[in-house]
Amino acid sequence: MATLSWRHHTLIQALLSRGPLKEKDFQSIFTKIIGKSSGNHQSLFNEYLRKINGELAYVQLELRACRNQYDGHVHYGVVNNVSDESSKLGTKYSVPQIAFYKGIIEAIVQDAAAQGFISTIDALNIRLENQFLAGTESQSQRGSTHIPAAFRNFSMSQKERTLEELARDRWLSLTDGKIGLGVRSFLDLRSWFRSNEVPACEVCNEAAVKAELCKNEGCNVRMHMYCLRMKFSKSKAEKVCPGCGTRWHYNIAKVEAVDEEEDASAPPESQQPREPSTRKRPRTRAAIDSDTVEPESSQSTRLTRRSVRLKSSG
Repeated sequence: MATLSWRHHTLIQALLSRGPLKEKDFQSIFTKIIGKSSGNHQSLFNEYLRKINGELAYVQLELRACRNQYDGHVHYGVVNNVSDESSKLGTKYSVPQIAFYKGIIEAIVQDAAAQGFISTIDALNIRLENQFLAGTESQSQRGSTHIPAAFRNFSMSQKERTLEELARDRWLSLTDGKIGLGVRSFLDLRSWFRSNEVPACEVCNEAAVKAELCKNEGCNVRMHMYCLRMKFSKSKAEKVCPGCGTRWHYNIAKVEAVDEEEDASAPPESQQPREPSTRKRPRTRAAIDSDTVEPESSQSTRLTRRSVRLKSSG
């Protein structure tokens, strides 16, 4: 087993102490650590990450990258690859708070318009009883299930405080009455998006939570705005839907500005081959695995929006 140097430990500690970092900031720390900037900087950086992940795998952690789908910026962070009863002890959130977070995530990803957000009012109207019933319906019949008082008595003020806390810790983004996913959710929920069949971007094959849809109502193709820019920005690129051939009304002015260096470097996992997207609608609330969507600890953030009111199930 290879031994990590103080340089590797410094990179890990930077992410553990500060939380997810933008690629530019993380690369800056790396440059200071190695004390030089050479032509093989990127290959050396990738080698450091490969070696770090080789060691973190023993404790089922991973240093990974993701894009914030609202602004296109790449972030790096350390995530836990295990979600079991023991790992739940490491979270600072209560069981009702975790259920509330799960309900918000479900509501955002189930939006057929892929706007990537819900309103604060929609979030506050989420019923925790439905979350509890969804998690227990496979074990008992709804009529005989006793809903814990902690779920029934989770007040509006407790929900408001939880929203603020989740936003501060960057599990959610909260701006102008709109709630979206935080960068930590994009980092941690990658496998959950896939297992729950959240429709994928046609270009990068990552979950398209915030995306543009093909104008053809019979076509399920969706693409992230930063992927659209990469695909259509070339002068000779044909601006049509890759799925049905419908003309795609692409306006470069509406694409969020992303640093040039971030355009050139996508998160490592997004470049790995994966099964072609089936472009299905997300599963219903009952299909969500209660052990996989769970916030752990702390930091801060931003956001986007949705207009469809969450329908309470049950």
